[in-house]
Amino acid sequence: MRLFECGTLVPGCDWHTRSNDDAEVVRRAVEHMRNAHGETTIREGMVDNIKARIRDEANAA
Repeated sequence: MRLFECGTLVPGCDWHTRSNDDAEVVRRAVEHMRNAHGETTIREGMVDNIKARIRDEANAA
């Protein structure tokens, strides 16, 4: 299972998502960034930052 925790990108945010598929994790994270953080334009750099913070849930501490 793959895990993304928004707080690793947006300090103080406790939202997280998990999926077996990185693409689904990214899709959910982008949707969250739009809805919760008011991001109207998701640039490639933001997607890269999300991807860089996705990790195996078993390795999450």
